[in-house]
Amino acid sequence: MTLLIDRRSLLLTGTLGLGAFAVPGFAQLAGVPGARGFTHGVASGEPGAHSMLLWTRYVPADGDAVKLRAEIAETPDFARVIRGGEMITGPWRDHSAKITVAGLEPGRRYHYRFVAPDGSVSATGRTRTLPEGAAERFTAAVFSCSNIGFGYFNAYAHAAARGDLDLTIHLGDYFYEYAPDNYPAADQLVGNRVPQPMKEIVALADYRLRYASYRADPDLQAIHAAAPMVVQWDDHESANDSWEGGAQNHQDGEGDWLARKAAAMQAFREWLPVSDEPWAEYRIGTLASLFRTETRLLGRSKPPELAPLFVGGGDPVAALTAFRDGAWQDPAATMMGSVQEAWLDGAMARSVRDGVAWQVVGFGTIMGNTRAPEEALGWIKADAPERTKAYVTAGVTASKLGLPSNLDNWGGYPAARARFLKSAQALGGSTIVLAGDSHNAWAYDLAQDGRPAATEFAGQGVTSPGYESAVAIDPKQVAAALVRTNPELKWCDTSRRGYMALTLTPGEARNDWVFVDTVRMRGTGASVGHTATVERGRNVMA
Repeated sequence: MTLLIDRRSLLLTGTLGLGAFAVPGFAQLAGVPGARGFTHGVASGEPGAHSMLLWTRYVPADGDAVKLRAEIAETPDFARVIRGGEMITGPWRDHSAKITVAGLEPGRRYHYRFVAPDGSVSATGRTRTLPEGAAERFTAAVFSCSNIGFGYFNAYAHAAARGDLDLTIHLGDYFYEYAPDNYPAADQLVGNRVPQPMKEIVALADYRLRYASYRADPDLQAIHAAAPMVVQWDDHESANDSWEGGAQNHQDGEGDWLARKAAAMQAFREWLPVSDEPWAEYRIGTLASLFRTETRLLGRSKPPELAPLFVGGGDPVAALTAFRDGAWQDPAATMMGSVQEAWLDGAMARSVRDGVAWQVVGFGTIMGNTRAPEEALGWIKADAPERTKAYVTAGVTASKLGLPSNLDNWGGYPAARARFLKSAQALGGSTIVLAGDSHNAWAYDLAQDGRPAATEFAGQGVTSPGYESAVAIDPKQVAAALVRTNPELKWCDTSRRGYMALTLTPGEARNDWVFVDTVRMRGTGASVGHTATVERGRNVMA
């Protein structure tokens, strides 16, 4: 199976798009002449009790504008089309189409498809509206960190085959922006899964082409077709460690950051079943409110860095101490920006006032306090890159002074974290934080001022490697040391890939960490490696 697609095949009327040609191991886009037609399956998102956004991509024979029709039915044979809609798409939006269909029944499963003017029909997708009123059970699969070069998307395949999912959630790093032989390096590559373009993506055409390569994967198409997805970006949809005014991986010679950021945001909204709203609430009857957030590109302050405190020949301990007691505590440093903070606070308050059982907040990065154990200095593989060794050394030194090992997540924004947790405490609801980004699996009881505030379930990557790629000891030893070092951390796994399955009932939330057997070959073998539960109103795991 390969993703090494000929770039020339993607040139259509001055834009980049994936035509209907066969790629070994991928869904066969047969029957559409001239590399045209429905190119990347279907998807649904932005679910409501009475509406759903439907997505597809269609390139007509002349590569110009085209009007598509969406159809929704209660049966897969579409014997009776009950709802639908139309829109015009074309090269200005990379031939993607998003149609929101209203007038649906709450808590109902539907089948949907698209029809082109020539009568051709897309693949069929399944979706489900959110419940209205009382709901007894709701299950969502939670994904993050899907680097196609590190392995097969078996987590998507397993979840798509379950049949019991009401929703899927993607917390970011849907793809990665790097050039080949970077991350992964050539000797880490699995199955020659190399996405186009063959360079780091910077311009709009690059981002579109990277989505086209990823979305050609059959397992990614399958999860989109199996259930609606609520999806938000983290950093790699733009560039590594991005923030409002730049990114670690935006270098001199790569143009203006604001232009790159705008291109990344445009392609994201073209290629995924999302609205243009940067954040949103999804009301799951009286059972839960799910909050989609934005914590990277619109309001995030520049993250602090430990590395500069270790250079220049000064005393790093003195520098770290001054940082800990000063700049690190700056209340102006923010992950979300004041507008979104106020929105989230108000939306969560309304949810609690309305008697909704659970307030579930999706963040791109981990909120739980995580310091590096001192013994981590002995974990590193002898042949690990010097930057890895330096990163661990800096993290351990910082941790001895009470600083977290990662300042790119909520650990770099303690005042903003405190504001969120104090608000959650004051509201008196039942708050669950969902997080991605780290590639590893974590369960935290989040506290503020010594009192419970929320529970956090953080998910392992779909394929992106975790601690196991850099350490030379038993992963169980790593997990035990991390739990001993961090009071909020109750469990973790640092060596396996997969996804989370969150099941909500009126009285209990249960989270299963589902680990796939392998990512080095395609398959659906998987098992639950750990389960955590929390009772409504307790905000600590049982």
